[in-house]
Amino acid sequence: MIKVLEKAGCTVTYNSRQTCCGQAAFNAGYWEESKAVCQKFISDFNGTDPIVAPSASCVGFVKNYYSRLFDNSSLHHEVQEMKQRIFEFSSFLCHQLGVTQFGAKLTGLATYHDSCAGLRECGIKEEPRTLLKNVGGLELVEMNETETCCGFGGTFAVKYENISMAMAEQKVENALATKANYLISTDLSCLMHLNGYIQQKGYSIKPLHLADVLASGW
Repeated sequence: MIKVLEKAGCTVTYNSRQTCCGQAAFNAGYWEESKAVCQKFISDFNGTDPIVAPSASCVGFVKNYYSRLFDNSSLHHEVQEMKQRIFEFSSFLCHQLGVTQFGAKLTGLATYHDSCAGLRECGIKEEPRTLLKNVGGLELVEMNETETCCGFGGTFAVKYENISMAMAEQKVENALATKANYLISTDLSCLMHLNGYIQQKGYSIKPLHLADVLASGW
């Protein structure tokens, strides 16, 4: 992601001491523990620079749920300001920078998985597709039920393993039906989950993050 942002003309700083955005604890019901992690996130990314993340899930959480934890607190205004300057990677490239061509090259057939967080919390739909259509040698084909959840959902995959794996199976089978070489998404959590199923079955389709695709071939 940093490589692509720098090619787009950005000066990128990376805080190697950053940790989780707090979503995992929040979703599991540990709101106070989550709040402590979120406070560190706010401290790690203080300032006025745009915050760009390769995870719509993290961005969606900061944008939509930090205000629930910090409403009427001393960090209220800081959180409101942070919500305006945190961006998912593909959205930042398309809307903030207006750059959709990086000279990337990847030969093959690809299909795209709409993550729940990207689609429903960040409103991302066409942005990744626009970027992928500009990758040399790559043909994009839509799978059936591309907007259906992959079944990960963080702790959902642990608490409801059988349902989670059945959803992963459905998603992967839909991807395989397109004959695609690559299964691409903006969320590593989805890709990790789907890759586990793919490896278990020995399928040849390769999960890739959008950032890796855009950084290919140059």
